Amino acid sequence: MTTLIKDKDWWRGAVIYQIYPRSYQDSNGDGIGDLAGIVSRIPHIASLGADAIWVSPFFTSPMKDFGYDVSDYCDVDPMFGSLADFDRVIETAHAHGIKVLIDLVLSHTSDKHIWFEESRQSRNNPRSDWYVWADPKPDGTPPNNWLSIFGGPAWHWDARREQYYLHNFLISQPDLNFHNPDVQDALLDVARFWLKRGVDGFRLDTINFYFCDRELRDNPALPLEERNDLTAPKVNPYNHQRHVYDKNQPENLEFLRRFRVVLDEYNAATVGEIGDSQRGLELLGEYTRGDDLMQMSYAFEFLANRPMTASYVASVFEELDRVASDGWACWAFSNHDVVRHITRWHLTPAAARTYATLLMCLRGTACIYQGEELGLPEAELAFEDLQDPYGIEFWPKFKGRDGCRTPMVWNIQQQSGGFSEARPWLPVPSEHYALAVDAQDNDPAALVHHYRRAIAFRHAYPSVMKGSQSPMTVTGDVLSFSRKLNGETIFCAFNLSDTPADIRIPAQDWETIGHEIGSVSEHDGIIALGPWGVSLMRRR
Repeated sequence: MTTLIKDKDWWRGAVIYQIYPRSYQDSNGDGIGDLAGIVSRIPHIASLGADAIWVSPFFTSPMKDFGYDVSDYCDVDPMFGSLADFDRVIETAHAHGIKVLIDLVLSHTSDKHIWFEESRQSRNNPRSDWYVWADPKPDGTPPNNWLSIFGGPAWHWDARREQYYLHNFLISQPDLNFHNPDVQDALLDVARFWLKRGVDGFRLDTINFYFCDRELRDNPALPLEERNDLTAPKVNPYNHQRHVYDKNQPENLEFLRRFRVVLDEYNAATVGEIGDSQRGLELLGEYTRGDDLMQMSYAFEFLANRPMTASYVASVFEELDRVASDGWACWAFSNHDVVRHITRWHLTPAAARTYATLLMCLRGTACIYQGEELGLPEAELAFEDLQDPYGIEFWPKFKGRDGCRTPMVWNIQQQSGGFSEARPWLPVPSEHYALAVDAQDNDPAALVHHYRRAIAFRHAYPSVMKGSQSPMTVTGDVLSFSRKLNGETIFCAFNLSDTPADIRIPAQDWETIGHEIGSVSEHDGIIALGPWGVSLMRRR
């Protein structure tokens, strides 16, 4: 098997391409994407210039939450192929110079996992304490007021043990008890299993949910003015609580240190997903500080359902500098859980290009989601086409996550856009066909080429990849900042509006760079930015 040279800092400033396997490429005609399909499309990812892929779960699962409910951590679900197919993913990616991260869901398993099936049998079996079990209150109600992200109480009654078990997500996703050292050891062995197969690291799902309060104390109410929808839709009562006791426990840090020891054995890297609406950036700082925790944390601030204005971006980085100056963020605009940002921010083609360039210029690691490079809009699906239990539960106020999970479109002329010869598991929107990869490859002005050029620009300048970032300046709708490393200084300015704007910069000896991605020059210290204009300059 081909192996890449292990650079322990490869992740810093890297570009990661997220693959949702069910929707990437179907190789066997069953309407569901698979690992062999991913292998066949790695040349496309390589053409973008991505440094790594993040593959969402493909493990054995009953698929109640589409793979985020794992019933066997160390095998591939037959719908996606086999372990041999996964080995080919690693071999092919590595042959193209691409690292492979896989999505590990450690906070909970499926209720069909052998661990849970044993745990629920009695209160005294060898795995009886592997999950979070609790007696009811004297009146039979759940032990506390904790809520599930997917709606309703976070506790479910089990008649076998006459106890409740905790589930922060679906009822069929019981939470593991990380206070039990045997559970931690078993999960570290899972990580070793995949590292030995050649993966370069992990994306850790819901990393701040691992531990809950030992005493199972009630969460306090969250005042109305502090509520937001960063981690749950507005219609979800989950937003009514301050999640003090059901997640974000201090014991998390000690487990993450144990996990880092395993990573370091293989020079592997991890990005941890932190789901918290109030303390996200603060926790990012805690979980990525120093060199014995996680290398980077997946941030939600630019996945929020709010306008991506210059002042908002600056406020995020101001807060990041305040609470996580030593941390490292992984930024994304779209993923498999949120409305695609083309639709969420109502972007024109020009605006889409500007935001793509901005993402590649920000300090941190950049993550792009399959189809983002094509400018795919969110799919509008009928209720009868929904597969996501989240959307079915909260319809119609919240339509779930299926709209961002529809299949990739590869060929403008082929059935289902070249994704599958069969009826796909989710319908392909008619408006996506014209945005197919082959159509854009043949159009020099298409968005996919801009992504390639923006990623190449990021790789061309070490200061943009790994350098420091100055405090951001907001001048009307224009956002500007500098990136610096080893004597190289790059100035970046972005007009995040459709109105022309001029900004003045200090007199310096600048040269304009990034012409290939639309960068404009300064004249006598003035930069004239057209609608959605960009200026990128390097100090001579």
